[in-house]
Amino acid sequence: MALLKTIATLGLLLIVFPINLSIVLVSLIVSSIMELFGGKKVNQNPKKVLLTGGKMTKSLQLARSFYNAGHEVILVETDKYWLSGHRFSKAVKGFYTVPAPEKDQAGYYQGLLNIVQKENIDVFIPVSSPVASYYDSVAGNLLASYCEIMHFEPNITKMLDDKFELCQQAHILGLSAPQAFLITDPQEILDFDFNSNRGKKYLLKSIKYDSVSRLDMTKLPFEGMEDYVKNLPIGKDNPWTMQEFITGKEYCTHSTVRKGKIRLHCCSESSPFQVNYKHIEKPEISTWVETFVKELNLSGQISFDFIQSQDGTVYPIECNPRTHSAITMFYNHPGVADAYLKDAENNEQPITPLINSKPTYWLYHEAWRLTGIRSIADFQAWIKKITVGTDAIFQLNDPLPFLMNPHWQISLLLVQNLYKFKNWVKIDFNIGKLVELGGD
Repeated sequence: MALLKTIATLGLLLIVFPINLSIVLVSLIVSSIMELFGGKKVNQNPKKVLLTGGKMTKSLQLARSFYNAGHEVILVETDKYWLSGHRFSKAVKGFYTVPAPEKDQAGYYQGLLNIVQKENIDVFIPVSSPVASYYDSVAGNLLASYCEIMHFEPNITKMLDDKFELCQQAHILGLSAPQAFLITDPQEILDFDFNSNRGKKYLLKSIKYDSVSRLDMTKLPFEGMEDYVKNLPIGKDNPWTMQEFITGKEYCTHSTVRKGKIRLHCCSESSPFQVNYKHIEKPEISTWVETFVKELNLSGQISFDFIQSQDGTVYPIECNPRTHSAITMFYNHPGVADAYLKDAENNEQPITPLINSKPTYWLYHEAWRLTGIRSIADFQAWIKKITVGTDAIFQLNDPLPFLMNPHWQISLLLVQNLYKFKNWVKIDFNIGKLVELGGD
């Protein structure tokens, strides 16, 4: 079954390849003509910026933002993703691979150090995967004597990435947060007195990142849950948290912060698989984030998932101490580079997506969703989404990543899985990977 699924997917990508190629070729011609009448911005104080996470759209977006502001970008990925389609972007001056930190920590740190020294890097900005966030914090300490680090200290990253500790920290700061319990043994769940908690429901979440279990929204308690609970890989070495289930509207945010002040902020309603972003002003959420980062005097990139209950209270249900894909909403904003590189002056306000910026999506994700359309109304809504928004990867003046992401990067990953007879859960064109059991 896995073999047939992979072959069928490769076949579909092959069918649409000529269309994509035609779009990109026309774009290259048009952009070449446009460049004859315009020039690249010259920065009086250009920086060499090292970005990790080269397979991901958010890294490509930052590369373009720095390039458009007159800086030079070096892109890095782990060895597995040497095939990153984003290395073909005109915004990328150089591309390197390093060992995966979870497999070779020393090699990862040494690889980054070698790049920083060789390229004379001025600023290190990790665009971390969930697995790499902590390793990038450790790397930041090692690289701090060579360049500026735009990332959190290891202890801060560990706390932010821990769904239980996050809620505890929010309560300490006097901020709203769900009730949460640390679980190190399935029996603790079975012994929990659900009746004394006024009929509340709870979700189980792995504290360690798990790309598959994170999609499980099973609410506790329920009749016959013993088998379900005992089959979860919970243990002292793999703790989970049981978090109060909050009913309400879900939102996701990204904030770039320097010395406890927000320099860049965006907020979007959450969407299935988080591949659709449209900025929305939510003062309650931005105030919560502002207080949190100020009290901890944070510098780096921080993203939250929030739920706003019916009474207006906002609850953080997860924090990611790293770049969020919502950064794609800044695709046409000229102030992104300065937000990352410069401290706030006086009462300078954070930048947000421009009023004329369009909602972002990934066309290949949207094409797949066509298979789920069951009515004319659904199709009309799909058409509206495509025409009103913009693809997060495609840009007229930098079209190659739009071709190379699906037809090089994803296609080669599929071929590798085909060769190994390896299954996969879904394709994430945004992150640039195959979601796999036990994957990164």
